[in-house]
Amino acid sequence: MIVEGRTERLILRPQEVADAEQIQELFPQWEIVRYLMNRVPWPYPPDGALCYIRDVALPQMERGEAWHWTIRMVAKPEQIIGSISLVPGEKDNRGFWLDPQWQGQGLMSEACVWVNDFWFETLGFEVLRVSKAVGNTTSRRISEKQGMRLIGFGEKDYVSGRLPSEIWEITAGEWRTWKGRSR
Repeated sequence: MIVEGRTERLILRPQEVADAEQIQELFPQWEIVRYLMNRVPWPYPPDGALCYIRDVALPQMERGEAWHWTIRMVAKPEQIIGSISLVPGEKDNRGFWLDPQWQGQGLMSEACVWVNDFWFETLGFEVLRVSKAVGNTTSRRISEKQGMRLIGFGEKDYVSGRLPSEIWEITAGEWRTWKGRSR
């Protein structure tokens, strides 16, 4: 069972099939998909959100292999503005996207704090790693501000093509130290 998350401004609600229609309208924007892994089909198919939620996200959640939430404003809980996910493994443990009209307000940073806490405190993992395209400066700033360390470089295949990539990491202890200082 995946719990609903709440922050001062956000509700993180576990994804469900009923979310597909809103996500389908919102998601296929180049500003959203260009730095996502090339598993995302582009151009995005008319049933892309439904197929992803029904065939990938929900089965992963049921098996305890991943955790997927929609992001909504507390003031408008019926409106999806983005998504955030956690996946165990050696790298790429967290991924997210946010409608460009909501970017630049600290909302994804706020969602990441809740999700990072869930990763470390609820799930009990000892390290969180994320990779990102070097050009994805907005995502990099979130990692920098939240105490993550740059640990490596490489190349990855994104929707926009093969790009230089960075790997960022934070341990459970480092996260707890950062949280203690940020209060």
